[in-house]
Amino acid sequence: MPKIDAHQHFWIFDPVRDSWINDDMSVIQRDFLPGDLEPVLEANGINGCVAVQADQSEIQNDFLLGLANDNAFIKGVVGWVDLRADNIEERLEYYSGFEKMKGLRHVLQGEEDRALMLKPAFMNGISKLAKYGFTYDILIFPDQLQYVSEFVSAFPDTKFVIDHIAKPYIKDKKIDDWATDIRKVAQHQNLYCKVSGMVTEADWKNHKPADFIPYLDVVFEAFGAERLMFGSDWPVCQVAANYTAMKSIVEQYTVNLSTTEQDKFWGDNAVKFYNL
Repeated sequence: MPKIDAHQHFWIFDPVRDSWINDDMSVIQRDFLPGDLEPVLEANGINGCVAVQADQSEIQNDFLLGLANDNAFIKGVVGWVDLRADNIEERLEYYSGFEKMKGLRHVLQGEEDRALMLKPAFMNGISKLAKYGFTYDILIFPDQLQYVSEFVSAFPDTKFVIDHIAKPYIKDKKIDDWATDIRKVAQHQNLYCKVSGMVTEADWKNHKPADFIPYLDVVFEAFGAERLMFGSDWPVCQVAANYTAMKSIVEQYTVNLSTTEQDKFWGDNAVKFYNL
């Protein structure tokens, strides 16, 4: 049974490009490369990973695809192209030539236009993904969940996944609005969700496993083990917890699932979703 980390990042740190990594996050203000991650995955019983873009450029696509080509444990890449570009079809056709390019992502959470995903030019780009077998990772904050139903229902043949359970306000223990919106969007069967990035939304210094249980209850009830997958968000998770500590929170929660459900959550769903 494969065990897959469906969400992690690599970068050669650049303080200008990576300005989102502020001084509060100094622990990750450095390079993170496959040689750093592979022993961590092995120590945690993880067989492979999906490398996700952390910079919106095709230069990073080339960087990640190069790493994936040289490291068999990197099973897939989620890259970036300008979905609103006139030549979007040409770019998708180009990247379809790379076996490990599995999907695309745009940093919607950082956009001034909170409903950018619903704009015609963006939706035009999304409409081309299924033709090339690409998935789409939805990176948003909770205020943008209100747009997701219209977005994913417009493209029933495209596979979507919400990153980081849509970043609920765990630190502030706010859950009601997020929970209502998550349950609504989960009704769309082409939408999956990554159980990832939770520790960075909690109190970095003082979180405890119990803080996450209400949020895990919601996503497991809404999506079921059929459409959830584990992701570490390494190395970003390290601002709040090391890999083993972060993973143990989820392990403690999933221990009561059936063997089949655990297999799906820890690997099979990622393999199926990203065609690894």
